[in-house]
Formats: sequence, structure tokens, C-alpha cells
Amino acid sequence: MDTMIYLLVVMLIKAEPCRSYPRCLSGCSCIDDRHGRSLICMEESAFGAIPDNLPDDLTKIRIEKSHFTEIPRGAFSKTPAVENLWLNFNDITVINSKGLEGLGNLTELRLQGNKLRSVPWTAFEDTPNLKILDLKHNQLDVLPEHALKFLPGLTYLDLSFNQLTVISKEVFQNWPLYQKIQNAEERDVTASRTNVVLALHDNAWLCDCRLKGLVEFIASLSPPIILMNSYLTCSGPDFRAGKFFHEIELQACTKPVVSTPKANMSLPLGSNLTLHCYAKARPDPTVWWTYGLKIIRGFHVSDDTIRSHLVIPSLSAADRGVYTCTAVNFIGNSSASVLLDVISADSASPSHVAGFPAASGVADQNVFIDIRIAKQTVRGISIEWFAALERPSETWFTIHFGQAGDDKKEMTYIGPGIHSYSISDLIPATKYEICVTLKSQMPRPGQCIVFVTGTDITEMEQREKLIHIVVIVLAMVLAVPIGMYVCTTDTRIPCYEVIVESWKRRQRESNSSGMEQERHGTFDSLQAASDEELVNKDFNEDRKVRRRSEDRLRKGRADQSRLTAELY
Repeated sequence: MDTMIYLLVVMLIKAEPCRSYPRCLSGCSCIDDRHGRSLICMEESAFGAIPDNLPDDLTKIRIEKSHFTEIPRGAFSKTPAVENLWLNFNDITVINSKGLEGLGNLTELRLQGNKLRSVPWTAFEDTPNLKILDLKHNQLDVLPEHALKFLPGLTYLDLSFNQLTVISKEVFQNWPLYQKIQNAEERDVTASRTNVVLALHDNAWLCDCRLKGLVEFIASLSPPIILMNSYLTCSGPDFRAGKFFHEIELQACTKPVVSTPKANMSLPLGSNLTLHCYAKARPDPTVWWTYGLKIIRGFHVSDDTIRSHLVIPSLSAADRGVYTCTAVNFIGNSSASVLLDVISADSASPSHVAGFPAASGVADQNVFIDIRIAKQTVRGISIEWFAALERPSETWFTIHFGQAGDDKKEMTYIGPGIHSYSISDLIPATKYEICVTLKSQMPRPGQCIVFVTGTDITEMEQREKLIHIVVIVLAMVLAVPIGMYVCTTDTRIPCYEVIVESWKRRQRESNSSGMEQERHGTFDSLQAASDEELVNKDFNEDRKVRRRSEDRLRKGRADQSRLTAELY
């Protein structure tokens, strides 16, 4: 009888776990203790993703070495009782901003040994009771200022063995727990306080001016905030590598200041020249030279002031122009320019206007340049040109741009091989002129495009493409092949019609000419601009420069000539 009672008791004890906890995932074990029920999954590659059939009565989940890559939205929303979540040594790279949704009771989250480069810190709004956050051995390289704002009860934060280089002290000053401790100290509260453990060691700290705030913050820490390892070391720059935070003194960051010894230089042909540029900034800026649209790297010598040198051996005529030295760091940028003139040995005096390079001898080239509007935007214009050059690899161009009628125009030098230029931020209701010449020449009649900007894009009838630039004159530049027409700034609208009709007739007669095909786009652009004729005859009275295309069709050719003439 006693034996039967004993066997019955044993059977009931063994059956109790099955009766209370009938479910557990395959490849995992479920353990019951005084803290509740735990799920432990430690088998290699047991899951390709977080299981969606987790038992709903779990208080602790530990899934490791399963190599899933994401914590998707609501991954644990069916397990609201979870207090401890361990997801160490997987391959997690992404946490959805709602990946911790439903974990209002979570107090411990461990994500050690994953591949996180960033964390959606707002996700912790769903875990107001979180006290322990372990992120060591990840790839975090950024810690935004608001990162700890959503962790008011956090007492253990481990960010060690990551790739953090620079973070601001505001990250911790915005931490509600730190603010609470500071307020308690101000009130001289001596009641017992919970210690806060912070681990920041073994990161790639870049000890320049950007880390000044953090270094000062670390130096000011005292209990109840405790650094797990107080010997934080610098990884860079090289002259500070290996030094402890308490051994260095950092200065505030500053914007670059750039200067050059001379702003204007004139040297004979064949001379050797070294241009100098001096830049001061913290942190050290990136420095480069630009010439036209080309970026040129000089060689640098760095100490408190970065000295950049640009060597130009054996000056040639093509080296004339403006050389600009630019320095940039994360605070801002600065630049300084040097205007270089190369004087020919057989020239008694430079034949150029002030600030413009002298003639380089290319004026006698058999040159043809064809200019056209490539693109029009609401606030800008882009031009392209075709040049038939004898020495294309040596020939530079100059863009002259400004308001029509102004003697002084902005000049930009364009290097060989470049055949386009863009202008933005145009002023409404303004007549502009843009010219392309050989670098050594000033613009002459017949070398420019003149156009007018509109007054209000709302008048454009809400067309799909809002074009508010009206081309008045499209001019051919320099020499023109025999048989081609030229419209200069003295030409009227009838000239355009002759060109268009002549061109269409010539195109029908022959499609094999390469030059004609190249110019086809130019005249098509001109015709398109004419079809969009929006110039109003009362431009000088009320600054309206556009009218609808159907109105233009009702006007005669005499009106067209008169309307265009009024703009001059």
C-alpha cells in the first residue's frame, strides 16, 4: 500500500510541469523557477528569425547564436510579461522603431556581440522600466544627443567595444537620470542613491576639439555615476593615440580661416611657380585648390597652421587664371584666391583688361563655337556649347555672365574638355546676357545669348514644366561655316524664321552632315523658345515679360519684331 502511494506521488510530481507548461519551442528548453518561466535557445542556427509562436507566459527569453539579422515590429508583443531579454551573439543589424513594442515590463535587454551600427533610440519609449542595457561588442559609431532621453530608469549602460569616435557631453546631460542626480546634489540630498554604471572603454575615440565636451564630462563624474573603466584612451589623431583622457587638454573647435601671401601675380612664360595657402582651423580642415572646374590637390605641411603648396612648373599660356584655395571642416569653410597672369616674352605689355588673362595666341585658331540652352528651370539655366578646335586639349574658355547692359560681368574660366555650365538663383523680371569666348578674349557682338526671366511662375498656367525664361537672342560664337546664318544681338525675330526655314529645308536635303546634325539641336531649342513666346509689349511699364502662345499666333510678324525690339 505504501509503495503504491509513493509511486502515485512521484507520477504527480513528474506530471506537474507538463500540466502547467505544456508548450516549448523545438530545440529550446523551458525552465520554471521562482522568477517565472524562462525560454533558453542556445543551439547553433536554431532560428532564421525571431519565432512568432513564443509562449505567452514567459518572463525571460534567451536566444543566442541563431544568427537572425532583425528585430521586426512587434516581435515580442505576444509576450508582455517578459522582464529579461537576452539576444546575444546573433547577427542583428536592424532594430525596428517598434521592435520593442509591448515590452512594458522589460527591465533587462542584452544585445552583446551583434552587428548594430545604430539603434533607434525612440524604440525605448516602449520600455519605460528598462534598467540594464548591454550593447557591447557591436559596431555603433554614432550616439545622437537624444539617445538616452527615453531611458529614465536606466542604471547600467554598456557601450564598450564599439566604434564610437566622437560624441557630445549633451548625450549624458540630456539623460533624465543624470539630471535627477544633479538636482538631488543641488538640494544637498544625502539619502541613499542607486549607483549608475557606465561603460565607454575600448572605443575609437578621436581626441580633437569635437571630444572636448565629453573629456570634461568624464573628468567631472563622481558617485553615484561610476565608470566601469575610468582609463579611457585616445585612438587618434596619431600624436594623441594611446593617451588617457585625463592626460590631454582640448581646445574649442573653430571655423577655417584661409589666407594667401599674394592675391595677384604676373610672371613670364616658362617660369616656375609655387602658390602658397595658409589655413587655420580646429579640427584640421581638408584643403584643396580649384582652377576653373578642376580640383587640384597640392601638398600640405601640418602644424598649428596647415600650409598648402601648389607647384606649377614651366608656366604656359593655359596656366593663366584664378586659383582658389579652399579649406573645409565640419563647422564651415573659407577660401582665398590668387589671380595669375602669364606674360609672353615677345609682348611689351599685357593686352588685357584688369583682372582678365592676356591673349594666349589661340585667337588665330580656326574656331567654331555653337552655344545652346540645354535646360531651363524655374530659377536657373544651363548652357552647352560645341567647339571645333585645332587644339582641344589646350584650349580654355571663359563664361561671361551678368545683367544685359552691364559693362562688368562675372567671369568663370572653364578648362579643356568641359562644354556645359549652369547658373541658378536668377532674379525674376531681369534681362541677362551670357557669353562663351576663348579664354583669352573678351566677348564681341555675335557671341552671346540674351534672355529674360519671368515675373511670377503662377502665371504659367500650371504647366507640367514651369519654364520662366524667354530667349530673346541666340547667337553663334566666333567664326561660322559658310552657308550658316548668324543671329547677333542686333538681329530681330524675322532672322530666326529665316534660319529655321533654311535649316529645315537643308535637313530635308541632307541628313548625312555631322555638323548639321550637331546644330539641329541648337535651332530646335531656338524654335521651342520662340513657340513659348511670353514677352509682353508693356514690359517696360508693368514688368510683365510673358504672354500665352495662342495670343502670339494672332499677332503679325511686325508685332513680333516690335516686341523684341522694345527689350533693347
